[in-house]
Amino acid sequence: MKRTVVVAVTGASGAPYAVRLLESLLSCGADVHLTISGAAQNVVKQELDLTVDLDYFHESQLMLDTGSSLKDAKLQKLRSLSGISSESSNVLAVSSGKPGLLAYHHYRDSTAPIASGSFLTDGMVICPCSGGTLSAIVHGTSANLIHRAAEVHLKERRTLILVPREAPLSITQIDNMQRAAQAGAVLLPAMPGFYHGVKSIRDLVDFIVARILDQLHFPNNLIERWGE
Repeated sequence: MKRTVVVAVTGASGAPYAVRLLESLLSCGADVHLTISGAAQNVVKQELDLTVDLDYFHESQLMLDTGSSLKDAKLQKLRSLSGISSESSNVLAVSSGKPGLLAYHHYRDSTAPIASGSFLTDGMVICPCSGGTLSAIVHGTSANLIHRAAEVHLKERRTLILVPREAPLSITQIDNMQRAAQAGAVLLPAMPGFYHGVKSIRDLVDFIVARILDQLHFPNNLIERWGE
């Protein structure tokens, strides 16, 4: 059965986590509904030197349609674990047993399906999650589609994963994280471990993405797990 996940990218540092998460979810066969904030657009340019057009978005702007992921051994294994053929030449192909479909929604589009609780999903991830986004969610001051979609996931008691990436933390931010956890969100800070045979920055990114996939119950082998 196809699974649907909402991914929001906001203006905290950590764009590589977001792109790797998108690659991984699509390789797991999930259909992904993506929304990107204006601040995140700037961070993606700063950290990855990628230009994202929020009004005329295409997956190529995040290098999601180049086929390069087909050469990634970890993503090939993800497809295998998910029952997806490694012979598929299109990472965004949509059919049973194939990689997932990517749908994009402008962060100002209040009519997008993910703004409604009647649109069923298997969870939402805000990666990375800025302090301002966190505050808007816990205080109910919804000002865009990202805030609204997160509010929907909380009220519908669906999985909402927040991936903050900032240090040090203020008392206000710590308090907001506590409020989010009490409301039902999963707080998964971008704090990679070093016990899984780290050889590259990609290994550190994969640690966080693997933990996100674990919370969404997607089988994955992005990292070498403790005790294995």
